[in-house]
Amino acid sequence: MNVNASQFEFATKKESQDQEILRKSLTYWQDAWRRLKNHKLAMVGLIGVILILLFALAGPLFSRFSYSDQILDYSNVPPRMDIYEVADDYYVFITRDYKLLRISEKGEILARIFDSDKDAINKIYTYSDVDEGLDIALDFSYNLLPGKEADYDYTFAANGGPEISKPYKTVSNRTYPFGSDGVGRSILVRVMYGARISLTVAFVASIVNLLIGVVFGSIAAYEGGRTDIIMMRFVDILNSIPLIIYVILIMVLVGNRGLWTMIIALGSVYWVTMARLVRGQVLSLKEQEFVLAARALGVNRSHIISRHLIPNAIGPIIISMTMMIPSAVFTEAFISFIGLGVSAPMASWGTLANDALSGLMSYPYQLFSPSLAIAITMLSFNFLGDGLRDALDPRLRKG
Repeated sequence: MNVNASQFEFATKKESQDQEILRKSLTYWQDAWRRLKNHKLAMVGLIGVILILLFALAGPLFSRFSYSDQILDYSNVPPRMDIYEVADDYYVFITRDYKLLRISEKGEILARIFDSDKDAINKIYTYSDVDEGLDIALDFSYNLLPGKEADYDYTFAANGGPEISKPYKTVSNRTYPFGSDGVGRSILVRVMYGARISLTVAFVASIVNLLIGVVFGSIAAYEGGRTDIIMMRFVDILNSIPLIIYVILIMVLVGNRGLWTMIIALGSVYWVTMARLVRGQVLSLKEQEFVLAARALGVNRSHIISRHLIPNAIGPIIISMTMMIPSAVFTEAFISFIGLGVSAPMASWGTLANDALSGLMSYPYQLFSPSLAIAITMLSFNFLGDGLRDALDPRLRKG
């Protein structure tokens, strides 16, 4: 074949680049990560999950208190304090139960000043600081009229000096940043340790549920027929009983309240949702050509399930796993809240909320901290799970 070179001309550099594939091909997981990064709420959730894990694992290392350390003199101290300057560079704070604490100007609790005289009738308390040679008189009044917010007024006088009725300033509590509870334990440290308990229960229970649910659901779907009917009717029986009631029943029967009892209780029934999900995925996959090819080559059932079916259903499994963790956190918090959680002095978020309930009107900050931790954890995992669903499910991809 004779070709006339004069009929052709070389393409310019720009024209040749227009024909090239400028973006390199991505693997399934690289493409999923690219989509996840573009999901703003999912990245917020991922950052939240990382911060919660660092808060739980590394936070207690930077605190001088443990979850069980009690200082009764510093009980029920709020995270924000109105301090009074009763003498030069001498600041005090009065608690709701009339404990007088010496506070530094920056908000660190230095010591408790004990009362030397009480006149409850005239509402005058006298406190003595022997080291500083100060006698501080506290004249207090309060308004508890129906329909009005409680109003407390304090007047201080040191060594018979001028009366001080206005706070010097409001400072943050540096000793107990989240305040202290009724026996003088740091709420911040207990929330950190409570995060360890709650997240350990949630993660371990979710992993156990993942293993049981994936194996159970995949076998039921692949075998089909009578095996599938029997296995799924067993799941229906478990699913007919409310999860909370079943978990509470197991906790009561076991009797030994503790971390592993909680994990066993959740792990024994929490897998039914995962089993249903995996069964549905495997039913849609087992008639595909690659499964028929594996059967024709003589691959045994266990290898078909473990190497072909489950890997192709891994996206929905991961999404469901991510959604199960916040649900397990809430379930554990509820069980602990009703008194069936870990034993004292250990505490999960639910236990902390239960302990704070009795003093809700006087010390609301004690309930606010664990409740906020539960809310942030659930939102973070839900945001992350929603982003993973969009990134891993090919039917929801938009480009």
